[in-house]
Amino acid sequence: MSPEQRDHKELIPMVCRSSSPHSIYCHANNHISSQHKRKLRSLALCPVNDQLFVTSALDGLVNLWQLQGNGSSASLLSSTECISPKNRRWAEDIAWHPLGDSLVATYTADKGDSQIAIIHLNKTHGKSRVTFLQDKPHIKGIVNGITFVPWGDPCFVTGGSDHAVVIWNEDAENSWKPKKLHRDLHSSAVMGIAGMQQKQIVLSAGADKRIIGFDVQAGRVEFRNQVDSKCMSVLPNPCDFNLYMVQTGTPEKQLRLFDVRLRQTEIHTFGFKQESSDSQSALINQGWSSDGWYLSSGSVDPVIHIFDIRYNGHRPSQSIRAHQKRVFKAEFHYSRPLMISISSDLQIGLHKI
Repeated sequence: MSPEQRDHKELIPMVCRSSSPHSIYCHANNHISSQHKRKLRSLALCPVNDQLFVTSALDGLVNLWQLQGNGSSASLLSSTECISPKNRRWAEDIAWHPLGDSLVATYTADKGDSQIAIIHLNKTHGKSRVTFLQDKPHIKGIVNGITFVPWGDPCFVTGGSDHAVVIWNEDAENSWKPKKLHRDLHSSAVMGIAGMQQKQIVLSAGADKRIIGFDVQAGRVEFRNQVDSKCMSVLPNPCDFNLYMVQTGTPEKQLRLFDVRLRQTEIHTFGFKQESSDSQSALINQGWSSDGWYLSSGSVDPVIHIFDIRYNGHRPSQSIRAHQKRVFKAEFHYSRPLMISISSDLQIGLHKI
């Protein structure tokens, strides 16, 4: 089942109710070369073909991969240079179009550079074509995040270092038009953005410690939340549409769970110790399991941390030593017993669970 085809399930009553965590048995690890020459930046699974995923890196390449067999390996189908035309920048973030036939990538607003690229994938022949959009709604800095929202016709939102959140609607084939949702609700960079499932609300999380819920239809703020440290990402639960996670900059309290109905109330907190560094990196990302019970997190250490949201403790339910260097992201596959990870050791990890 694709991540976009979910039914709502009540998970929140079970959050923080168990005195012991449920562990995931990871029984096989395999590593393959990412074929990138510089550090990886993004990992994204195709929403309609469960064999495909993409990686991007600071070398400007976007690599399209196909899982082999039962997920024990993967083969490289194509490699596309996606360097921005003016500043020669790599893609900062990448999202799949819900139809699975293209990708959308973000760049920077500095020096008049292109801010958005559409990467058209021809999976049969392994060819790709990159189109840079002419519209440039962000006014400065990096366009930090991009995500498609789970309602209506395909549209995506971007959040930028200019404090702005912009929604992009498809008004013709390969043509997207931006509309500013807000630019003055955050006083610092918007680091994470997401669309809620049950109502047209865009969540934005900022370095200013603010979480904003913006009602797109009404054109106004639905709620505001202020936490005690900078926010770096926000991720709705795939099953319980009222539950979402925010990554913050507080050591050992990096992951905060919220119920959208309770506004400012934090319903649980998770975190982990770091051996390599005390600083919290916005390049470290999280992922939900398809059943909504588990969170995976990369780390500045070479481990994947897994959290069971039912557990009333604050530590990881388990930590898997998965790479030689920091882990940027570990993504649960939505239809296979598999977790895929990327690391600054330039390897892709395939972990059977």
